[in-house]
Formats: sequence, structure tokens, C-alpha cells
Amino acid sequence: MKTRMSKAPRASSKSKAMTVFPRITPTLAIIATALVLVSCATPRAPMPVPPGPASASVPVRPEAAAQAPAVMRGKSRWVPVAWSELPGFESDALFEAWNAWLKSCERPGPAFAPLCGEVRRLSIATGDEQRAWMTRRLQPYRVETLQGQADGLLTSYYEPLFKASRQPGNGYAVPLYQPPAGLGGRKPWYTRQEIETLPEAQAALRGREIAWLADPVDAMSLHIQGSGRLAVTEADGVQRTVRVAFAGSNEQPFRSITQWLVDQGQGRMAAPWTESTKTWAAQNPQRVSQLLWSNPRYIFFREEALTEMDAAFGPRGAQGVPLTPGRSIAVDRESIPYGTPVWLASRGAAADLQKLVIAQDTGSAIIGAVRADYFAGTGPQAGELASRVNQPLRLWVLWPK
Repeated sequence: MKTRMSKAPRASSKSKAMTVFPRITPTLAIIATALVLVSCATPRAPMPVPPGPASASVPVRPEAAAQAPAVMRGKSRWVPVAWSELPGFESDALFEAWNAWLKSCERPGPAFAPLCGEVRRLSIATGDEQRAWMTRRLQPYRVETLQGQADGLLTSYYEPLFKASRQPGNGYAVPLYQPPAGLGGRKPWYTRQEIETLPEAQAALRGREIAWLADPVDAMSLHIQGSGRLAVTEADGVQRTVRVAFAGSNEQPFRSITQWLVDQGQGRMAAPWTESTKTWAAQNPQRVSQLLWSNPRYIFFREEALTEMDAAFGPRGAQGVPLTPGRSIAVDRESIPYGTPVWLASRGAAADLQKLVIAQDTGSAIIGAVRADYFAGTGPQAGELASRVNQPLRLWVLWPK
């Protein structure tokens, strides 16, 4: 579902240690995840991702070049390679990714629809059987920029989980809104500051409240991720958990509040950004509104019931299917189509990842050929991981032969 935000916003937008990227999924995550069913990857042998951006593309192996021609796809170039180029391919627990692949087969694109019957049958196969099928039916392509650079950037997003109340009061004073009537009639709609100060904007939103949060920084986190879960106390005192998903925006530009703090001379904020920002807000209560208004982008939500089955997955991404913790990524759809299986390799202080993932979401900050946003899961643990991931990346799309 992270802002993630306009198009098919993604389920969740970005929360980075330094600059918080919007990740809104028209759907739109926290990814009680258990870290997404443990989205963290098991440490593996070093992979061929250099510590910094490369100035040239990786040369194409002769045996790979003979298999298929390079493909130009929007902002990217796909270069055919041998399976041996994919770091960690022989050791990944593919069955974890198969759950995400099955979800994509609920809304497959034309290239993968013919394979979905086989994908479903292989859901109970062994890892070796799944690997053998992949090498037989798919061709790996290294994703590069049009200029031939194979190194890019990986960030991460998640689905937040916050306490909320159906009624304002007792410390709950920050509303989450459904879209106002006639939202599309005025583009862009009011800015964040105008929404909170202009009588006409407030009148348009009266009665559209879903619930109230206690902390404005938590509310901003939901706006950035694009969706989340609320442990809400109903008017009768009953407590239950619901999901709020992206339902629209004011179509104002996104501005990073952490970058605003840097511009104000605060220096780099420690991760996770929400906690460091809350600390700053507690020390500067008179400037909290100024901080929040620095991001004119405002997100509206819709409430969704959360069944026991839904709880294992994140919000729906731009592909229209629920995200799988640790196995779904957001991409630039002009470079990689939704539903495409992708081999991801990224090494950094936050995570060492070499694994099969599925492109199922997008986000306004996810732009470029070698660019991905990793869905970490739901809840605080996933949020901590997501706030720390900002590291080198290489991608290989796995396309039907």
C-alpha cells in the first residue's frame, strides 16, 4: 500500500531515516508484521553490489547475450543475463515469495496470466522444483538505466499501527478524514495549512472524520505511508482494529518534514524519523504547526474491515492486490510492470537482501529504472526497519520466455 501519492498511489509511502518519502498507494502501511512475517532477510554471502553508485553498467555475459536481445522498457533497459548472475538464487526460501505471486495472479497482466495456472500448482512444490520451473519458463534481465547504469536505490515502507478514538477528547485531537464531497472539483485542493485554518475547508470536512489520533506526528506518518491500521476505541468502549487505506489527496506537492528540519539547522535526524521528530516537537511545541505545514500534501482515507486473513497481509498496492511483507516492492511502473517477479539484491547497514519479490505497488517518490521501495510489514518493528533502509540496489526482472 506507502505517498504512496497520486496515480495509483501506493499502499504506503516512504519513511526514511533522513528524508521521508511519500508512499501512497491508492490503496495503501504497520505492519504488525512480525516484520512481515519477518521481512528481514537472512544474512547471505556478499553480493556484487558496490558500496556506492557505479559509473558504468555491468558488462553483459556472452552466454546471456546470446539468449535474448536487450529490451528497452520506458525509462529502463533490460539486459538478458544467465541465472548464475543472480546473487543468492540457489538459497532463497522461494515459498515465501510464492504467496505474493499468488496474489498477483488474482489480477495478472497479459504477460503472466498464461503462467498463473502453473504458479498455483507449484505453491505446494519444493524450493528446488520451483527454482527448476523458473529457470525453464523465465528469462532474467538485469535492469539498467537508459545510460547503462545497473546500480540504484532501495528504500522501504510499512503499515503503521496506532491507537485511535472514534470521538475527540481525552488527548485524541488529530482527525483522519474521508475525502470531502466535491474533492475533484477543485484541483489542487486546499493545502495542509489551509485545511487546518480556513473555515471553508473545515466546513467541507465536517462529519467526514473516521477517527482521531493523539499525536500529529503519528498522523503525518499515516499520510506519508498512505495507509495503516488503527486500534480504535468505539463510542461504546469496544476496541477493534481496522485499516485505513488511501482514498485521495489534495494533489498538493509533497515536502519532506525531516528535510525541513535539516533546513532549519537541526542537522540530520536519527532513525526512526518519527521518534526523533516527536522529540523535536516536544522541545519546540510552538513550532509544531510550522513543521507540519511545511508539507502541503494531505491524504484522505477510507476505512476497511480487517479480517483474520487480511491481518497476514498489508494494504492493497497499486496492482490492486494485498501486499506481502518482505516480498512486495513498489516500483516505477514505466520501468517494471505490476505483477512482474523481480530478483532484488541490496546490501546495507539496515538489511542484506537477496530474494525474489513481486512488483505490486508504486509511489510518487519511486521514480527511475533501478528504484524500489521494499514493503517491510506492519507495526513498530517493521517501521523501524523501513526507516533505516536507504541503500544500494540491483534488480533483475524475470520475464516469460
